[in-house]
Amino acid sequence: MLFVKHLTRLRNSLWIEWRIALRFLADNPLQTLLISVAISVGAAVIVFITALIMGLQSNMIDKTLGTQAHIQIEATRQHNNLSAMAHDKYLWVLESPRAQRLQTINNWQEIRDALDSYGALSGILNTVSPLVSGPAFAQKGAARASVVLMGIDPTRYAGIINLSDYLQSGRFSVGAGDVLIGSQLAKDLGLSAGDKLRLDAGNNQQSVLNVAGIFELGVRELDSRYVYMSLKQAQALLDLPGGITILELKINDVFTAEYWAQRITQLTGLYVQSWMESNGQLLNALSSQSMTTQMIRVFVALSVIFGIASVLAVSVVQRTREIGILRAMGGSQQQILRVFLLQGGLLGLAGSLLGVLVGYLLVLVFNSLAASLFIIKLEPSTLLSAIAIATVAGVIAAAVPARRAAKYDPAVAIRYV
Repeated sequence: MLFVKHLTRLRNSLWIEWRIALRFLADNPLQTLLISVAISVGAAVIVFITALIMGLQSNMIDKTLGTQAHIQIEATRQHNNLSAMAHDKYLWVLESPRAQRLQTINNWQEIRDALDSYGALSGILNTVSPLVSGPAFAQKGAARASVVLMGIDPTRYAGIINLSDYLQSGRFSVGAGDVLIGSQLAKDLGLSAGDKLRLDAGNNQQSVLNVAGIFELGVRELDSRYVYMSLKQAQALLDLPGGITILELKINDVFTAEYWAQRITQLTGLYVQSWMESNGQLLNALSSQSMTTQMIRVFVALSVIFGIASVLAVSVVQRTREIGILRAMGGSQQQILRVFLLQGGLLGLAGSLLGVLVGYLLVLVFNSLAASLFIIKLEPSTLLSAIAIATVAGVIAAAVPARRAAKYDPAVAIRYV
């Protein structure tokens, strides 16, 4: 029974504090409107800038990683072996890097199947695709070009790069003597779909193949050098019967690629490289953009805090007599404190809701005007974070004025004019 009475008293107290806080805000509507608009501008900036930078990052990742694997597994790199040094003697050695020859990955089928099983269980790995890659010369008539042979399993490789989406002409076929070549290579050699192409991989390994289709990945280096064919054709040309040179992986979370590359290295002892290692400049750009977003959020939150704090500081001075009367009628310091904290929270919440709406409209306008560049996807978490930042900033901003109001002496405050 005592607990019920205490709960009822607490509920009535909170209801009174809410009414007082709303009354204080409503008594000066222009001031309340102006600070709410200022907060909404900050929330709109958080929503739009965050969505814009995230959209830009997503576009950069799609453009860069859309044409490459997230992780590549290769055979262990070869190194020069140095003889042991004699006792009490210094041995000066000029070491040149050892030339790397084409090496197959031992037991690659078992590694592929193990990664398939782990990916199916964990949901981390998306695709595991074997690849045979090596140099060759492409020739048509007197024209010659240095190319890279890419022997693929079409079904698995579609999870790495769906070449059908990049076909410029011809048809998708990499079997039975058919190959796919890049658009720049086709221009350099004067080839079109249906023409014949001679490939020379050295060691008397030559073949005349049919150009089934021409692709354009949008990367000049790839479009001028890559020649896609079946695994068996590449193995025969490169003299690697039954072997592969690379296992390519795509994972669901691209930013965990380095972690999984290190894990796979520890488990297999092979040479493993992630996109984060091979694209250091891109990673730095993404990190800089993320840091920029966080700095914008911090400065917007600070502007909201100072704006609300200044308004509530003026409100405390304006409401001195009312505060004194409330204290004289039995209001505690905690109640007065909560009244002004509620004002700060309500200002932050109202301004952020309006700002989220404005930010959402800005995103729609951007997508309609700049759809040819990239599309911004507005995540619900972005909206919720903007509301949370503004509301929490409002409560924090109200802390100092609220403590000042709570410490007023009732007798002194009532005489204040």
